Amino acid sequence: QVQLVESGGGLVQAGGSLRLSCAASGRTFSSYAMGWFRQAPGKEREFVVAISWSGGRTYYADSVKGRFTISRDNAKNTVYLQMNSLKPEDTAVYYCAADGGLINLRAGSAYYWGQGTQVTVSS
Repeated sequence: QVQLVESGGGLVQAGGSLRLSCAASGRTFSSYAMGWFRQAPGKEREFVVAISWSGGRTYYADSVKGRFTISRDNAKNTVYLQMNSLKPEDTAVYYCAADGGLINLRAGSAYYWGQGTQVTVSS
């Protein structure tokens, strides 16, 4: 079992930045691919970005390429999402997820999910 706890969400003006963190506990963090998803009000949850267990491979949704950066620190059991040049359409609840396969995350599935953290971008 893996427990995921997100933090770092909040209210920011358009053009601003936030860094989300996801702390993992439980089974071996470094063996899992990690990802971030988001769900805006009235919309389905969507894939944002994923990173392999080693950090060597990453995949980004087109909507965030060049603005968001995922990273992980396996020594700290933590994955990060640096979000720059935020737009109002980035407003959503952001969820951290873990899975044994990077491709599964890209497809929208995961073994484990966090509770989510709200990100609100004002115009």
